[in-house]
Amino acid sequence: MALLRRRHHYPLRLIPAISVVSAAILLLFVFLSFLAPSPVDNDHIHRPRISNDVGEDKAAPKLRVLNSGAVHLRDLWSTKDAGFYYGCSNASIKYAKAAAITQPNRYLAIATSGGLNQQRTGITDAVVAARILNATLVVPKLDQKSFWKDASNFSEIFDVDWFISYLEKDVKIIKELPRRRGQIWNPYTMRVPRKCNEQCYINRLIPVLGKKHAVQLTKFDYRLSNRLGTDLQKLRCRVNYHALKFTRPILEMGAKLDVIMVEVTKRGRELAKIRRRWKTLHNHNPERERRQGRCPLTPEEVGLLLRALGYDRETHIYVASGEVYGGEATLAPLKALFPNFYSKDTLASQDELGPFSSFSSRMAALDFMEIFWHKPTIRPNAKKLYKLFLSRDNMTWEEFASSVRMFQRGFMGEPKEVRPGRGGFHENPAACICEDSEAKRKMDLVRKEHGKGSIPIKRDMDVAVEDQNMNDELEWSDPEDEDDLTSQRESWRNK
Repeated sequence: MALLRRRHHYPLRLIPAISVVSAAILLLFVFLSFLAPSPVDNDHIHRPRISNDVGEDKAAPKLRVLNSGAVHLRDLWSTKDAGFYYGCSNASIKYAKAAAITQPNRYLAIATSGGLNQQRTGITDAVVAARILNATLVVPKLDQKSFWKDASNFSEIFDVDWFISYLEKDVKIIKELPRRRGQIWNPYTMRVPRKCNEQCYINRLIPVLGKKHAVQLTKFDYRLSNRLGTDLQKLRCRVNYHALKFTRPILEMGAKLDVIMVEVTKRGRELAKIRRRWKTLHNHNPERERRQGRCPLTPEEVGLLLRALGYDRETHIYVASGEVYGGEATLAPLKALFPNFYSKDTLASQDELGPFSSFSSRMAALDFMEIFWHKPTIRPNAKKLYKLFLSRDNMTWEEFASSVRMFQRGFMGEPKEVRPGRGGFHENPAACICEDSEAKRKMDLVRKEHGKGSIPIKRDMDVAVEDQNMNDELEWSDPEDEDDLTSQRESWRNK
C-alpha cells in the first residue's frame, strides 16, 4: 500500500516541478530577449525572388542586417591626409590679362546641355574655350528643351554680374551679342567633338571666327579635354569654384534647409508633416549595364552599402535628389534601414519651395554644397557590388559587410595621387590642389617612428587591394564622338 500510495501522489508532486521549470524557461527567454539585438538595431530586408513557378508561395529570402561598427563623424567629413593639401587656383605670373589678348569682333556663344551638373561643366569649359580662342564670351544659354524642361535662364540660377566681374581679368564676358547693322545678330552654329583639346579648338574655330565673327557651339557638354595646360586648368577651377555663384534666393533657401537639417539632426525630432512627391521615372537601367557597373545603386542597395560600412540606424540621411524611380515602394527599404530620412520636400513647406518647384535646375541648385576642403565622396564599386548584392541572401551579414568593405577600398574618397590618363578633371583637379610638403614631411617622420615595421605590411596589402579595385573604374565612352566627328567632316566639305 505504501508503494501504491507513493505512486498515487507522484503526479501531484510533479506539478510544482513543472511550474518551476516553466518559470525558469520563461525567465531564460526574457533574459535572452534582452541580450539579443533589438529590432531597432536589426533589420530584415525582404527581397522578392524571380521564379518561373506560377503561384509559388515560399518565403522570400532575407538578409538580417546588423550594425557593422560605428562611424565617427570626423571619419565622414575628413581624412587623415586632408590637412596636407590646399586649394591653389591663382594664375601664374606669365598669365596674360584678358584685355591684352582679346581679339575685337570675335565672339563665342555656347548652348549648354543636360541637367544642372552638366550645364555647370559646360559653362566652366566655355570660359576656358573663349580664353583659348582669345574671344569675347557671351553669357551661356541654358538647356531649356531637354528632359528637364526648365525654362530658367543663366541669371535666374547664377549671379551673372558676379560671374562677369570675377572673370574680367581672364575673359571678357558680355550678356548678349551686339546688334549687327541694327538687327539681332544670329551667330553661326556648329559643334565640336567631345574632349577637344586646345589645338583642336584653334584648328576648328579660328578659321570660322575669322569669317563669321560670332559662333555658337551647340550641345556643349564635356566638349573640352581633361588634359590642358596648368594655367587653363586653374582657370577652370576659378570658374567652377568661385565665379559660378547661385542667385540670392537660391542661396537663402539652401541656407534655410541647412539650418533645418542641422536642428533635426541635433534634436532628432519628428517633423509634423512629411510630404512625399516621388513619381515614377522611365527605367534606364538594363541588366547588362548593371552587370558592367554602369548603373547607380538602388535605394535599398545604398542602404545596405552604408550599413555595411558602419553607418547605423541613427544616421541622418539627406537625399539630394529629385524624383526616384519606383516612388515610395523603392524608397521603403532605405527608410527601413535609416528612419531619419530627409529631403528638401520634407524639410521645407510647399510655400517655401513654391518659387523653385516648377524649375528642375533651381530645385537641384538648392541641394548644392560649397566646400573648400577635401570632402570624402563614397563611390560605389558597382561592378563588384552587383554580384555581391545578387548573392547576399546566401551569406551571413558579417560575410556581406566584410566583402563590401574590401570592395570599397580605394572608392571611399580619400585624397590620392591621380594616375596619368585616368580620372576626370572635375573629380581630381590636380592643377588646383597643392601639397603642404613640409607638414607632410613631418607627419611621415612621426609615422615612421611609430610604425615599428608592422604598419607597412598592412599598408602594402591595402594598396594591393586598392589597385585591384581600381581596375573596376570605368572609362565612360562617348557614343556621340563619332557622330560629332562625322558631322564636322561633312560640314567642312560643304564649305
